[in-house]
This record gives sequence, C-alpha cells and structure tokens, in this order.
Amino acid sequence: MKRMTILGSTGSIGTQTLEIIRDNPEEYSVYALTCGKNRQLLAEQIAEFRPVRAAILAEADAEALRERFPEVEILAGSEGIREIASDPAADMVLNALVGISGLVPTYHALQAGNTIALANKETLVCGGSLIMGLSEEKDIPILPVDSEHSAVFQCLQGFEEKQVKRIILTASGGPFRGKTREELAGMTAAQALKHPNWSMGSKVTIDSSTLMNKGFEVMEARWLFDMPPERIDVVVHPESIIHSMVEYEDHAVMAQLGTPDMKVPISYAMGYPYRIANNMEPLDLVAAGTLHFEKPDMETFRCLQLAFDALRAGGTYCAALNAADEVMVGAFLEGKAGFTDIQDILERVLDLHKPGSGNDLEAILHADAEARRLAEQLLENR
Repeated sequence: MKRMTILGSTGSIGTQTLEIIRDNPEEYSVYALTCGKNRQLLAEQIAEFRPVRAAILAEADAEALRERFPEVEILAGSEGIREIASDPAADMVLNALVGISGLVPTYHALQAGNTIALANKETLVCGGSLIMGLSEEKDIPILPVDSEHSAVFQCLQGFEEKQVKRIILTASGGPFRGKTREELAGMTAAQALKHPNWSMGSKVTIDSSTLMNKGFEVMEARWLFDMPPERIDVVVHPESIIHSMVEYEDHAVMAQLGTPDMKVPISYAMGYPYRIANNMEPLDLVAAGTLHFEKPDMETFRCLQLAFDALRAGGTYCAALNAADEVMVGAFLEGKAGFTDIQDILERVLDLHKPGSGNDLEAILHADAEARRLAEQLLENR
C-alpha cells in the first residue's frame, strides 16, 4: 500500500489523483492533503479518504476543520503545507500546487528524502537548477506528471539519454491558433478559457492560449531531461493525440500517444515503474483520423519566444518571467488587462530584470517578488 501526500488536492490534478486512489483502494491510501482556500471540498475529501494530516492556508479554515475532524491533524498557512510536504511518513508527495507556491514545498520534500511526483511546473521553471541539483544530491527521483513530460519520460524508457538528439514537445495551439495579433487584442477571458482539448485549471488554460504554458514546459524539459534549449523543439498538433516525442541520434522518433486525459500521466507517475489499469476509453486511431502538425507562430504568440529567451539568459530570468505571468494572467482574468497586454508586459519585465543566482532559493524568491512588483507597476502605467 503506497501512502500518498497530495499538495493541492482540491485542484484539477489533485481531484483526478484522488479518483485514481478511489479506484485502486488496495494499492493506494491518502496520508495527507493540502489546499489553498477550498475548505468545503477539502472537508469532503477528508471525510472520504481519512488522511492522517491536512493543511489549508487560513487559520480560521484550519480551526473549523479541526472542530469537524478532531482525529486529523490540521495545520495552517504555507508553513503547514511545507511541514506536510517534508513529512517522510508518506511514500510519495504529489505536488499539484499552482504557481510559485509549489517551489518551497518541493525543496523541503526533497530535503526530507521524499519521492516527488511533480505537476507544479513552476518548481522547475523558477528553480530548475536548484531542484534538480538537490534531486541528484539526495538521489531522489522527480517523476513528471505534465502530459508532455510524462510522454518524453515514457519514450526514454529502455534507452540512454545520451543517445537523444532532441525532444519534441507537442502543443494543441490553444483556442486562438491561427489568429493574428490584431484579432488577439480583442479576445476575452471567457474565450481564452474554452480550451479545445484539455480540461485544466484557469491559470494553465490561459497560459495555453498565450503559448506561455508551452514555454514553461520547454523550461521543465530542459531541467528534467538535462537537455539544452537548442535541442528542444515545439510543434503544434491540434488533435493532442501525440503528447510528445523523442528523436534519437539515429533519427528514430519515439512518440507517446493517447486520448487527452490527465489520468494517464498522473497514474504513470504514481505507479512507476508499473502501470495502473483504468476504465478510460481506449485511443481509436481510425476515429481520430488525420493528425496535423505545424510550426508555432512565435511572432504572434510572443510568450513562447520569451520563454526560450529567458531560459538561454539563465539565472533568475525564468523566475521573473513566471512571476510576471502570474500577475498578468490574474489581471486578465479579472478584466484589468487585455490579452496582448500579457506578452507585452512580460517582455518589458524581462528587459528590466536584474538577474540573480538560479541556484539560491532566496535569490529566486527575491526575483519573484521584484518581478511581481514591476509587472503591477507596468500594468498600472500602461
């Protein structure tokens, strides 16, 4: 029986992880759950899965949960989430937190010797060098949960990474594929949230519409697979049937295919090196029909190019880009910024950023705070 700690249990990845556990009660149990603000759903999860520990950000929410579940240790605040992440009693910590908030718990989970299933991309976007260095030092694996990185990870099984020529990440293109910059300027949050293939949280869905999400995935791939950015390509594949590919030095290309459902990469990380059976509809290639591929338009969708630029610049540029993106996506969702304002202000933040060391946690967090301040200032003065 594998005991799971789930950071971010009330979000899209967290709830799907619990569905997998629900379907496999003889193989998995819940040791701990954490969330940000969704006390009602967390309470429902505690009632069903009976974890030993749980955490939520607000002390008032934690106190209400303590009264309802006196047998469960309920912690509060980011410190409580960090403590649960670093509890070695769990067999695996699945980090499904959103944003930079996932970096510190991952760091402390590794320090405590915990195996990580990573769905929080910002951990590697902001702290890739630091986190992968710690993973190597502790000899603790980081198992990817993102569908694209899971696909690459699966394509690498049985082969040596030194034989890899390049990694090819696929992108759906999002809801605005093919549109001009002039058309993008008028796009609303409601339109951007209508992803053609995937069901995701609002932040990731908006990032998908700008191609920023794919840029973040390039950064993740660089660190997860020790691959320089010039050997990572992105190809738009609207059907989202091929989740990513690996080309080897003999030009053989391995691809992982499947229906666009996050339960497969989640369960692969949970069960690795074994696979967990499920009742999903199998992939029907005849029904899928023709698959299409095209180059991403990085002039219109500048965020993807900015991600490559930040990755090549190194230091804390990626952390600054991520922080500014969190500010701008939030502003766009609240109707305080236009769609193209996102990429315009991200570019300005990178131009003005003063980089620090990407191997120092405090420098990364400082860069995050400064980039947020700058993005908010640029937004206000635009």
